[in-house]
Amino acid sequence: MDTKKSIDTMFSAGAHFGLGRSRRHPTVTPFIFGTKNDTDIFDLEKTEVLLEKAKAFVISLAKEGKTILFVGGKKEASQSTKNAAQSLNMPYVDGRWIGGSISNFGQIRKRIERYEKLTSDKEKGELAKYTKRERMLIDKEIASLEKMFLGIVSLKKSPDALFIVDPKREKIALKEATDFDIPVIALCSSDCNISGIKYPVVGNDTAKTSIQMFLTEITAAYQANKKVLA
Repeated sequence: MDTKKSIDTMFSAGAHFGLGRSRRHPTVTPFIFGTKNDTDIFDLEKTEVLLEKAKAFVISLAKEGKTILFVGGKKEASQSTKNAAQSLNMPYVDGRWIGGSISNFGQIRKRIERYEKLTSDKEKGELAKYTKRERMLIDKEIASLEKMFLGIVSLKKSPDALFIVDPKREKIALKEATDFDIPVIALCSSDCNISGIKYPVVGNDTAKTSIQMFLTEITAAYQANKKVLA
């Protein structure tokens, strides 16, 4: 996409709107064009440069068949995050981040395997040997595990990168990734500290239209350059 078309697309999606000036984090100041009615307005020319850097990184991941874990748990982002990840057969977190998903992955994997076993046993009718009460408790356990881990069932090892919508909200995910040197691409509004993020993309991380637009850009970049398996 050429620069003008990219900026027009971002503008149409409302990507230029930040938050109230009083909430601005100093690290985002260089990317602010101005303030209107006390709302920070992003310089979309600078956002476009950041987006292109992020997409170049995504392309490099795609060419090597690497895994991106998509994280967007707030209500404005959850459905779009899930849809974007599923379009690439990638793992996702569209609700609460479970602490240890990266830092204690071995234990998390055991819980996922427990979920997979219980689900398989249920589908095969192997729970019939249990009492009605026992089956009810197992069903509750399956539902609980599903709520926590459904999006990352396919994750067999730590992801190669994260895409995070609103890293201020998803600070635990950001910290775990950073602690383990996993690169992070993040859609960051004006209240985010972008200093520790390898590929920040400053823009509206609250409006559904803006979130969807950025996710579309990232997934399209990956899809177009995806490694073809022999």
